[in-house]
Amino acid sequence: MSILTSSPQFVRPVSASESSWREEVRLAVRDVRELCRRLGLSAELAGAAEGGVGEFPVFVPPSFLARIRHGDPQDPLLRQVLPTLEEATEVHGFSADPVDDSAAALEPGVLQKYAGRALLIATGACAVHCRYCFRRHYPYQEAPHSDSAWDSALASIGADTSITEVILSGGDPLMLVDQRLAALVEKIAKVPHVERLRVHTRLPIMIPSRVTDRLLTLLTNTRLTPVAIIHANHAQELDEVVARSLSRMQLAGILLLNQAVLLRGVNDSVGSQVALSERLVRMGVLPYYLHQLDRVQGAAHFEVPIAEGKKIIAEMRDKLPGYMVPKYVQEIPGELSKTVLDSNL
Repeated sequence: MSILTSSPQFVRPVSASESSWREEVRLAVRDVRELCRRLGLSAELAGAAEGGVGEFPVFVPPSFLARIRHGDPQDPLLRQVLPTLEEATEVHGFSADPVDDSAAALEPGVLQKYAGRALLIATGACAVHCRYCFRRHYPYQEAPHSDSAWDSALASIGADTSITEVILSGGDPLMLVDQRLAALVEKIAKVPHVERLRVHTRLPIMIPSRVTDRLLTLLTNTRLTPVAIIHANHAQELDEVVARSLSRMQLAGILLLNQAVLLRGVNDSVGSQVALSERLVRMGVLPYYLHQLDRVQGAAHFEVPIAEGKKIIAEMRDKLPGYMVPKYVQEIPGELSKTVLDSNL
């Protein structure tokens, strides 16, 4: 079993434009007792949380930590990052590879599940360790770890002219330092039939300072159409600092969409989902997907029954314009697309 390695890949001295976000990575909380101490939570809670860490360590950057309510063990942001003893319980139907990534591998680090798209595992590093992460057991050590190592992966994409979109995922691709990310983007742009670059990232939310001029330039200065899928689960994640980072991305010409996961104790109510959609749209981000939890080992306590999810979506539709209601979807291995769970669609 692998774990995420939450440090960016250092290949050169840090520039002024990168120093802020890299310092946040360095200062991230990596110890569950320290996390609880900083948030004014009890030693008893810290002890119980420690028993749920296992091989998936705690990692919470300062920017996100500041948005968690002090002294509130039920805070929806805390619940996403604090281990529980339930993670150590094996539950039938939950596995290490719930979406069958292994079967979709074309090359090490390259996945293809749907027509016209290929996904690159750009790095195993993340800006936060979400306790429900569906890739918490992914073998990141098998993915390419150098610029030259991507040549074979990109050759497989180049050989398939039906692929018009490349998705950078991980981990979180924006954990790569700018030099390495730019090199990868340039390689992708040289594949003539690829038209769009899609980046799946939590960095603009977890560490808003990651959105630098240089990052925006490298994402937008090729012929590829840039799309960013951010990942916010609760309106509380989206403060004014995050809003500024998202605004900069929009002004640079990057299309912004949000995907969330339906999580017990985090956002499993109509009120929380409506608030999330309203705040996203206020920030210029379109609510895209609400995912049914991928049944990864260690995350069973987050699962919300599909019937409850359908009810939430139906009530959202009664309260919001249609464009503000995300598609409620589930990834089912072997299917040709995400399965839409809302029967009204």
